Amino acid sequence: MHYVILRDDDTNALTPVECLEQLYRPFLDRGFPVNLAVIPYVRTDTISTNGTLEGFLFAKHVDTPLELPIGGSAELVNYLDGNPGFHVLQHGCDHSLFEFGSDQRDDIANRLDQGAASLAAAGFRAPHTFVAPYDRFSRVSLSEVAKRFPIISSGWFELRRLPFAWWPQYAMKKMLKRPHWQVGPTTLLTHPGCLLSFQRPYPTMLESVKQQIKSRRLTVLVTHWWEYFRDDKPDTAMVGILHATAEWLAGNPHVRVISFDDLTRAHVVPDQRNEDARAANGRLQRKPSLGGCVARKPTD
Repeated sequence: MHYVILRDDDTNALTPVECLEQLYRPFLDRGFPVNLAVIPYVRTDTISTNGTLEGFLFAKHVDTPLELPIGGSAELVNYLDGNPGFHVLQHGCDHSLFEFGSDQRDDIANRLDQGAASLAAAGFRAPHTFVAPYDRFSRVSLSEVAKRFPIISSGWFELRRLPFAWWPQYAMKKMLKRPHWQVGPTTLLTHPGCLLSFQRPYPTMLESVKQQIKSRRLTVLVTHWWEYFRDDKPDTAMVGILHATAEWLAGNPHVRVISFDDLTRAHVVPDQRNEDARAANGRLQRKPSLGGCVARKPTD
């Protein structure tokens, strides 16, 4: 069996409900969980790495406040509450550029607490999974996040940004060429890049998704809702690819779509720590691992 977790990033108080409905109704109707990495308290002046306003702010108006809590959109909150197939993850705090790349422990702790408080104020239960904006962590922020969340989802992990106590587990992960690994009670998941993106070739996008899923035990499939609505209109071709993905997942008996929460509630994948222990003793059997995703970041 192959497992897929669908992760969509950047839902915030400015996200139009119509966008999520158009994209994910085929998933919800099939009973597939959709994991939304929600920005709890979005900064509406956030500039992306290329120097332009972030795409997830396309609904911003001239009188939009500088900061907006997720609870500021009653329509969005009610929509998510009314569709339990959506699972909320904490995506940073305000999504300012590299906000979790800081080494200031008090700043990191405050951002985590403020983000959690904003989600709670909107009525969402405390998420089990954390996603850092731009996949950027510092040694301090990883340590603080791991105190609060049992699952961290990222594109990659770098040795120079890991807490020193994590280095042995990281060395084991590298030796076994595993994308997913464990540090104490914390599960760290990587993904193979944003396979569903307008920056990918459309004719081969769906096939790339299929091949990645077939080659791994667990694939975190990442996309961004706003990429489907550039230039103030839907990209119908890209929306079609996303819906074709839902159809393929539904028709494949060897694939199961799960949520991040399923990893904390039920052991649907082999116990990573047990496998690592067998490997350390030289007795690792040839079993499917948790994945095999290729990180977008060059490895250490």
